Amino acid sequence: MKLSTRTRYGTRLMLDLARHYGKGFLQLREIAERQEISLKYLEQIVIPLKKAHYIEASRGAKGGYRLARPPEKIMVGEIVALLERGGMLSECLDDPSICKRSDFCPTRHLWKEAEEAIFEKLNRVSLKSLMKETGDEIEAESRTRKEDSGYEGCFHRC
Repeated sequence: MKLSTRTRYGTRLMLDLARHYGKGFLQLREIAERQEISLKYLEQIVIPLKKAHYIEASRGAKGGYRLARPPEKIMVGEIVALLERGGMLSECLDDPSICKRSDFCPTRHLWKEAEEAIFEKLNRVSLKSLMKETGDEIEAESRTRKEDSGYEGCFHRC
């Protein structure tokens, strides 16, 4: 199984927005640079995310994108389901009519159970918990403590 680049990049986009949650709108160009993703590609990825109300957009000099909900309220499984357009393992899981064997296919049930198990896991992981797992919150807290204390030393993640 392989997730599409659309899903992988879309999840990275959402995680970048989560890192900056509550700090206003972010320019897509800045996110593209940080994530090393083509701006044109990100422009396409934001369309379904905006339509599904995961992100908000604002035009103008201070415009850009931001999360429409707090990071703890957005699950990775939701992003994957949206950007993969439903099923990941087999198209026939979402639309049995595309396969004449779907009624009696010996493996269809297996693919369905496997996909359900994947989404069960992904739907338990919020953007906020993903930030904790990757140490993003710890790094942000360290920067804040450094700025507040006036300490100019380094804070390394363990």
